[in-house]
Amino acid sequence: MPVLTRLVLPHADPRVTTALPTPSEDAVFGLLRARWAGRGLELTGFARPHDQDTARAGSAWTWLTLRHPEDAQPPVHVRSRPRRLPEITDESAQPEHNHDWSGFTAVIEPGRLRRGGAWLLGDWQIETTLFTRPRPTRVRRQYGTLAPHWCGSGEYPPARWVDRDVRLQPHFTDDRLHLLLERPGVRLTAATPVDGGLDLRGTAGHCPSGTVLRLRHRQSDAVVEQPVTRTGDAFAVHLPYRPFTAEGRGTGDLEHWDTELRRPDGSTEQLVVDERGGPVAGQHRLPGTADRALYLKHLADGRLQVCVQPAAGLIDRIAVKAGAFELAGHCPDPAAGRLELVLRHTGTAGEVRRPVEAGADGRFRVRVPATRTGSDGTALPLRKGIWEAALEPADRSGPTRPLLAAPGALAVLPAATQAGGKPVLLQRRWHDTLLVDSTPVLSATERSAWTQSRLRASEYPAARREPLREAVLYDVFGGRGYADSPRAVHAELVRRELPLEHLWVVDDAQADLPPGVTAVRIWSPEWYRALATCRYLVGNTHFPDFLERRRGQVVVQTWHGSLLKRIAHDVENPWLSDHGYLDALDRETPQWSVLVSPSPFATPILRRAFRYGGEILETGYPRNDVLARPDGRTAAAVRRRLGIPEGKRIVLYAPTWREDQQRGDGDGFRLDLRIDVDHARRALGPDHVLLIRPHAHVREPLPGAGDGFLYDCADYPDVQELLLVADVLVTDYSSIMFDFAITGRPVLFFTYDLEHYRDTLRGFYFDFETEAPGPLVPDSAELVGALRGLADGGTGLTAGYAERYRRFRAAHCALDEGGAARRVVDRMLELTRTAS
Repeated sequence: MPVLTRLVLPHADPRVTTALPTPSEDAVFGLLRARWAGRGLELTGFARPHDQDTARAGSAWTWLTLRHPEDAQPPVHVRSRPRRLPEITDESAQPEHNHDWSGFTAVIEPGRLRRGGAWLLGDWQIETTLFTRPRPTRVRRQYGTLAPHWCGSGEYPPARWVDRDVRLQPHFTDDRLHLLLERPGVRLTAATPVDGGLDLRGTAGHCPSGTVLRLRHRQSDAVVEQPVTRTGDAFAVHLPYRPFTAEGRGTGDLEHWDTELRRPDGSTEQLVVDERGGPVAGQHRLPGTADRALYLKHLADGRLQVCVQPAAGLIDRIAVKAGAFELAGHCPDPAAGRLELVLRHTGTAGEVRRPVEAGADGRFRVRVPATRTGSDGTALPLRKGIWEAALEPADRSGPTRPLLAAPGALAVLPAATQAGGKPVLLQRRWHDTLLVDSTPVLSATERSAWTQSRLRASEYPAARREPLREAVLYDVFGGRGYADSPRAVHAELVRRELPLEHLWVVDDAQADLPPGVTAVRIWSPEWYRALATCRYLVGNTHFPDFLERRRGQVVVQTWHGSLLKRIAHDVENPWLSDHGYLDALDRETPQWSVLVSPSPFATPILRRAFRYGGEILETGYPRNDVLARPDGRTAAAVRRRLGIPEGKRIVLYAPTWREDQQRGDGDGFRLDLRIDVDHARRALGPDHVLLIRPHAHVREPLPGAGDGFLYDCADYPDVQELLLVADVLVTDYSSIMFDFAITGRPVLFFTYDLEHYRDTLRGFYFDFETEAPGPLVPDSAELVGALRGLADGGTGLTAGYAERYRRFRAAHCALDEGGAARRVVDRMLELTRTAS
């Protein structure tokens, strides 16, 4: 690399051409972070070729060239320092190339933008040159411009006053980084509340008599002009509150007023906010309004904008605590005392709510957690992804108010804490909007497509040559938690006190495991090794399609549902095949040692639908042992975890998902809750609670949950425990009906789309309409009436369904007498003895 540096990198010779090279289409350039350090503006970014590894120190070198808009000015060249940044490899999503050393840090010293003691004002363009060596004898140059990051200082880099009246503002134009070096003509330095408005003060280089502060209302084109007074180079202007609410204005969710000084000759100049002497930006309550504030906003480009909006949470202090962030700020709303913090996941729409501590004069404090408490009362780290942060009324009435970072707090971001072994970041987007970024448990190095391809192609096969260890690897729905049939198998193995190591696949630290069980992060190196070396693999859903069962290894597929709706190769619509599901299934099934069947009815269907030629163990599902032999103490503990008072009748609604109800963003499916909850609350009364358990594929919130009647149990780890305490089940076509039938308690079927689901989406394995062990109810009103009737008639079944219920149990639940886990474990151990 020293030779590369000495011989091929350009130097800051004034004779270097000012011509802009053609950007390279086979490389990507971006800015990740920007901050002001001792020497100047420190830029951390990347320059990554598409078709070449940059995995070693010195395999890539980046050079920045700053070009003044006047071609006569020579460019300024800035040498960078290479940085190892594994996140570049991860974000590239390329399995073929490692780009860990495509990162760089460069420092732009403001003094280099001067000539002869004078500042070279103007909008400087930054050009990036990437040097690599695709072959030992060849150096390649690739050119581009730095694009913005999706958030933080890489999206909106910070500005700085580099002289008394000169400001350097990094900014993006057409997704290209520029440096605006300017001497603002008008600087706003103070905003003081007085009776009826604000007194604004600042400095202006040219402010003749007759100059006015002119504000234009974007929503109506109304114009307000206020006279400006001048003393030397200082100016002052009074800004009354009244015009912002006059003539019906000030009622919108967000109204903008653009500001400028207008001179008598018609020339104008925008106001630049100068907060070196103290805060200028801020919110001021508008008199005569319920919750509106006048917000003097310091825009990302330094200009002043005046907004009328519901009072936001303007955060000016940020402190990092263990597992949380403590924020303090200002919200000039008389109802601030009834606000609460809401974190809302952008993917799952899950929510976390925390109280806001109100203080004097609109001040408030709030603790932003890095953890969430599930419906079972367990504290877990926030799910990976982005959580939007806002303030909302605790009674769910009124507008949502964003959390905004005041200019003085921006430099603290991103702030980081830890939860569940992973970093959780307080970050900003759109310059000043706060959000929480819960990062993945796997590091950037571990999760990158490049690393994953090598773990699969090299590390896993190498681990298969190691001796098998006496261990069990359990997997429930790809790491969702401690639940289902694998949980029952684990409990049986522990009961027998066998000398086995117990490993549990966990995704994103979202599981609370019992003592003696070791968490294994899915897709981690230890996960690949466990798949290759554990004596037993026990899972209730699909194993990875690269799995190859070893000699002496036992792979137990417990599956996770009995059969009403068609599955796998029996599904006639194209959804499964179009998504590659069936091809992956055909690669997987030969690796199973045994497939567990819940009933004689299910056995031939499983064999045909999975095209499985191996052993089927007809034992019943181990997960249902807890329902066949219910334990009152366990049921009481479940009620306590859910927070359901004694004496409440529990209705559990657990619908399946619809393949044709995908969310607009493609991430999961809609809830499409058809139950009229308000009607149910009134009709069923205070002695009922309604638990909603959406399918795991559903990614939508449950409005109104947590009111003492409606419970959101989407994240409850084991649905079998919900069935244990439910007095009545409402479902549609979900296989949960087979499990609940073991209890002998009533089932209602909410089948508002029966014909569509039966004839178009899935189809059924038996005549559901004549064999269902409960009434099929087509609409919410009839469903609520049926629930009221069950409550009034006691705990028995719906009239006329006892015989049908008995036949259903005989056909589908005959094996569910509490010994399924024992039978599965017996066969697991027997297969080991046979193999050895």
